[in-house]
Amino acid sequence: MKNYVGYIKGKGLERFLSSTTPTQESHGEKYVYVIGPFTTTRAAKWAEKYGWNNPHFQHVSDAERLSRN
Repeated sequence: MKNYVGYIKGKGLERFLSSTTPTQESHGEKYVYVIGPFTTTRAAKWAEKYGWNNPHFQHVSDAERLSRN
């Protein structure tokens, strides 16, 4: 299972696990868009908490790097 972060309209970001790559058909009813996969759970949790509208978070690797600090 890999970590992803999805955006739910009106609610915000939510971390979730998926064994397959999310597609419009598989996850499109719940999420407007999905970010990932994340290598670590720590980075996915960081993105969920601090990623919204954060100019320092442009790529998954940014979350991986910033979550270590």
